[in-house]
Amino acid sequence: MTHLIVIRGGGDLASGVALRLHHTGFQVVILELEKPLAVRRTVSFAETVYEGVQNIEGTISRLVSADQIQATLEAGEIPVVIDPQANILRNQFITSPQFTFVIDGRLTKMAPEPFDVKIPLHIGLGPGFIAGENCNAVIETRRSHTLGRVYWSGASQTDSGEPDGDRRRVLRASHDGILIARAQIGDHLREGQLIAEIQPGAGIENFSILSPFEGMLRGLIHPGIEVTRGLKIGDVDRRNDPTMCQLVSDKALAVGGGVLESILTYMKSAERQNLL
Repeated sequence: MTHLIVIRGGGDLASGVALRLHHTGFQVVILELEKPLAVRRTVSFAETVYEGVQNIEGTISRLVSADQIQATLEAGEIPVVIDPQANILRNQFITSPQFTFVIDGRLTKMAPEPFDVKIPLHIGLGPGFIAGENCNAVIETRRSHTLGRVYWSGASQTDSGEPDGDRRRVLRASHDGILIARAQIGDHLREGQLIAEIQPGAGIENFSILSPFEGMLRGLIHPGIEVTRGLKIGDVDRRNDPTMCQLVSDKALAVGGGVLESILTYMKSAERQNLL
């Protein structure tokens, strides 16, 4: 029987994982929120929820209902299902208790809620997961010499609370409100250029989000989303390299490599024990 990999979350890091697994022949299903908050939308399968179809490096994802998952997989595409509570795991017509693995790529940086169904392999990405306690394996997501490493006991590095590189590159909502885009992902920006506005409510002046320096707009949350103060809504990069908006990152691929290692390690061990 073919193994099914269920990935919770379709942001840029989880999408890199999905690509790696899809390329190596695994069947992958992505579960998302009704209104995903991915910033690097051009390389995030989460954007499928808004667009219906997404193409990342030649791999197609499609927004479907649970009963359309199998047909979508057979078409060689990645099904994306709005299912934040992972309810499909309770549907044995879709998933098999023995052959379904779960990867939590939501990056909430908090301990996950426990499953009420048996999962043979549960892999967590980054902080919040402790292998042997709330998952089977943890993949390191913080840039360092340990990026992409697999931990079968213990936790990854703790969340530093700081982005990689220049902290100014990460744009955050200054107020609660609706995001209005004034620039597009891939645009080259001048320092101080208007990127977006936050509309707090009727009769209240919009708040401006400006570029902190000259560079390329690498990511921007989907327009029209209701944001809260402090939420990450964008990413500006000093490098004028259009491929940054078209290709998944080296970090995502490294994490994907760690996920693939953990899956193959488990399968080899389970095969020796006649569990598969």
